[in-house]
Amino acid sequence: MSEGQTGKRIRRPHWRFEDLQIWNSACDLAVDFHRIAGRLDARRLYRYAELLRAAGLSLPNNIAEGSGSTHKQEFVQFLNIARRSLFEDASMLLVFERLKLLKDVETDQLLWDCDTLSCGITNFSRSL
Repeated sequence: MSEGQTGKRIRRPHWRFEDLQIWNSACDLAVDFHRIAGRLDARRLYRYAELLRAAGLSLPNNIAEGSGSTHKQEFVQFLNIARRSLFEDASMLLVFERLKLLKDVETDQLLWDCDTLSCGITNFSRSL
């Protein structure tokens, strides 16, 4: 909710994608990637941070954009883009781990989260 002129919170619109578990999981991952990007910024690895933020935001944004489509096949295409972004994220995580920018345990958990979301997106696509 947002504040109106009287200072009271008013109800805001509810979007279709907000009810999707895959969108919520994608948001959680985007937040995780954003936090890691902050640590990369602190090490002056600005380009890495920028890439990780962008790929992370691509996940929920493509799910949201696809949910606005009136055609199932178009929604599936956006879900596929989000799923492919997960592979990009996983690749970055593995490279960052090799560079010792991430700890093994952190990388492992994020890779499991990426895999879980990838399966969720695939299953959701098939159910449309």
